[in-house]
Amino acid sequence: MNKLQQILQHLSEKKQTVSSAESCTGGLLAGELTRLSGSSAIFTHGFVTYSNAAKHELLGVKNETLQQFGAVSQQTVAEMANGALQKAHADYALAVSGIAGPTGGTADKPVGTVCFGLATKNQTQTQTKHFSGSRDEVRQQAVDYALQLLKENLY
Repeated sequence: MNKLQQILQHLSEKKQTVSSAESCTGGLLAGELTRLSGSSAIFTHGFVTYSNAAKHELLGVKNETLQQFGAVSQQTVAEMANGALQKAHADYALAVSGIAGPTGGTADKPVGTVCFGLATKNQTQTQTKHFSGSRDEVRQQAVDYALQLLKENLY
């Protein structure tokens, strides 16, 4: 059983739900979470918030957070995940924001930098990872990592 099947089975058995808030993955995470039959029981919402305005308007990310830390930051993905959790009334919310490339990187945040947020009613955790490869490869690695993060934190 692969990790997606394990996630689906666990959430279904526990009658729990998940939502997603995505930037650099542009809906790929939501697509993966809904790929298997039965996903309608566990997936509530997918927010694709590519622009800062969308992050603010749809998820409630503070403009101050975006200005001070940038869209690709642990602070921003924490607010994205919490916004998705609240808006979707889900048990889990995954957030992803990064620089998939090939342009857009900086010395501090090179291409391949991706921040992840996972929110539940009890806690929010964030991580930053660095992936390599083409734009498509970075995006796919980000989706895979987000699913692994969710799987490891199911309760």
